[in-house]
Amino acid sequence: MIRNLNIKTLVAVLTLIASFAFPLQVDAQKFAYIDSEYVLLHLPEYDAAQQELNTYAIEWQAEIEAKLEAADRLEVAYRAERVLLTNEMRQKREQEIADKRAEAKEMQKQKFGVDGELFQKRQELIEPIQQQIFEELKSIASSSGYMVIFDKSNQSNMLYTNPKYDISDRLIKKLGYVPGETIEVERDAVSKGSGKDSGRDKGKGGNNKNNNRGGTSGSTRGARNSGSK
Repeated sequence: MIRNLNIKTLVAVLTLIASFAFPLQVDAQKFAYIDSEYVLLHLPEYDAAQQELNTYAIEWQAEIEAKLEAADRLEVAYRAERVLLTNEMRQKREQEIADKRAEAKEMQKQKFGVDGELFQKRQELIEPIQQQIFEELKSIASSSGYMVIFDKSNQSNMLYTNPKYDISDRLIKKLGYVPGETIEVERDAVSKGSGKDSGRDKGKGGNNKNNNRGGTSGSTRGARNSGSK
């Protein structure tokens, strides 16, 4: 049939087909993004989980500090008495000091290592919250036809985002909270590491890098985006 059409008719037919196909193609590629760190600042359960993790971290860090300080005291006493000791006694005291330091290092690895207790506790406490967020995102994606929902967080490589496509506030509302009403959260009181120096230099408080975000951009974001979805 197309073989008998002239060029103008063929172009008209193709244009008509394209006018129907193009909106479908655009709709099939709808996308949006969230800022997961901003979203998490609205969740009391996330705040509670972080506080619990911080409590574990601070207690474990204090135990490690105590072991290292005990090793330091033994070394100071040993140096003061060294000239009076026999070779056998020196070796025994040196081994005792080394064992104390090794015990502290091993505890640091067990508690703060890659697969340590803090990591396991974080999975236990945070994963249910992440799953709840994921389920709500699936619901939003299904109802709005989004093919992809990106995450714009501090770890993201998204160089530019248009606020028009930010559905963070929509997600927060789906989770049952009010956009902009953030909760201050202390994050990672003690970071992972090993050895004496890292044990003493790692802080005994949280990293509040997101508190300012919650108090400022949280409220402006809610006002800016609440009507755009």
